[in-house]
Amino acid sequence: MKSLRLIIAVLLIGLTVDASAQVSRTSGGDRNTGVSRRSGNDRGNKGKKEPNSLITDRQQSFYEVREPSDADLQWMKVIYRSIDLTVGKNPALYYPEEPNADGENLFFIIMRLLANDQISAYEYLDGREMFTDEFKIKVDEMLDRFHILYTEAKGSSPKHPIYQIEPADIPSNEVLSYFVIEKWEFDTRSNQMKARVEALCPVLHRMDEWGGEAVRYPMFWVKLNDIRPYMAQQYVFTDDDNNLARYSIDDFFKLNMYTGEIYKTKNLRNLSLRQMYPEDEAYKHAQDSIEQRLRSFNQDLWVPPLEVLQARAEAEEKARAEAEGETVEGEEGAEQVDGETAAESSEEKVTRTTKRGSKSKTTKKETKSKTKKTKIKERKPKTSTQTVNTGIRSVRNRKK
Repeated sequence: MKSLRLIIAVLLIGLTVDASAQVSRTSGGDRNTGVSRRSGNDRGNKGKKEPNSLITDRQQSFYEVREPSDADLQWMKVIYRSIDLTVGKNPALYYPEEPNADGENLFFIIMRLLANDQISAYEYLDGREMFTDEFKIKVDEMLDRFHILYTEAKGSSPKHPIYQIEPADIPSNEVLSYFVIEKWEFDTRSNQMKARVEALCPVLHRMDEWGGEAVRYPMFWVKLNDIRPYMAQQYVFTDDDNNLARYSIDDFFKLNMYTGEIYKTKNLRNLSLRQMYPEDEAYKHAQDSIEQRLRSFNQDLWVPPLEVLQARAEAEEKARAEAEGETVEGEEGAEQVDGETAAESSEEKVTRTTKRGSKSKTTKKETKSKTKKTKIKERKPKTSTQTVNTGIRSVRNRKK
């Protein structure tokens, strides 16, 4: 019996060891949750565990904005914008300049993720951007190019490089603008025009040693879907009157709360608007026309209701009546001005001098004739001289 019990105990121990070995061999799995983790550098290998990853597959898929297929799209326009961080609500992406109790700004988030090899960055090709493995940048080469100090962190390897950058060495105060790639798409599933931000590029504004105007240096492109889960964790102030941070950086881009000017549209010749329209007036007109077309595209697809059409007709009629009234008043004012000028010209003719520089001499007769008043005789009504016929004859004549 003792030997039988010993054999059963050995078998049980062997089964538990095999089960623990199978759990340890699961690809990057968490023993408690069973959710695999992935890094930004190896998105396709879901079974591989990375040491510095904080975003799970489930969380990443929750924040990703999936691109519509070509079968669902009927129209698309690719727009390049420049976001100035000193205008409108854009300073929400700039402050705080250094990490504090309120959190960190967008550039700190991007540099931290790049240093930990959690996301990928791509070369800036000025309109020919390709977000493929061929155009991925090496973080150390990028840091050397822009003179950012760094050291290799513990646990770094050639396949998985990790760098340590001090907060004081990150040039956050020099990133004063961003380039943004917008895709304006008309989706047939929702029958709406939507603007979706695909990628963004931080731009350094650096002055040379001689001073003068700052030179802009585009650094790299980052896909917004890669950093969206991290941006959703950072809330920002969008209004000075309300000190409650109600929107995250992800909401800031998803709701198009930023303001920026269009500097380029995707075209065959890969020309910017400044190259196509060198004059300032034509350049501004091109920007306004593109902006107006994008904003009114969705409205022109539908026939407005009858009430809206009647309100538009009444507004146009009122504006036309006001314009006609202004023209009539302008013509009356012109006639009045013409009459005054004619009267002035007649007075000038009366006071014209005979010779230049000589005083006009008037004779006494002329002055008298001017001052003489014509007397008007009053006519008295003529009195009737007819004799009154009393109808009585003298008695003497009758007797005779």
